[in-house]
Amino acid sequence: MKQLGVHLHLELWECCDNVLNEPQTVLDALASAAVKANCTVVEKVIHQFSPQGVSGVVVLAESHISVHTWPELGYAALDVFTCGDQCMPEKAAEHLIEAFSANKSTVKRFARGIPEPAVQAMPQIAKVS
Repeated sequence: MKQLGVHLHLELWECCDNVLNEPQTVLDALASAAVKANCTVVEKVIHQFSPQGVSGVVVLAESHISVHTWPELGYAALDVFTCGDQCMPEKAAEHLIEAFSANKSTVKRFARGIPEPAVQAMPQIAKVS
């Protein structure tokens, strides 16, 4: 596979519910994670749900960092997707775990890219009689 990027899936549990329900704090955490990962922030969007919960995305020149929170459960689900060689998505993940004060977390890493073309057999050359 020709790797084009790295996609981290983060699940954070036992987070600080005050952080998870505060849109500006969540957005600041995403943006600062991008900086820690050496990425370029292009756009920031955040939305607070009623009665609680926040969804947000920081669009990067290299892809994105996104989140959805469940403050009532102390849970946050995040994606850190970066392309190219300059970004360090693991640094973003470390920062987000700390910023959300997660007592438990998992990080799953996926390579994103294009499969190599299948090797094709040489066509048989017809014999001319």
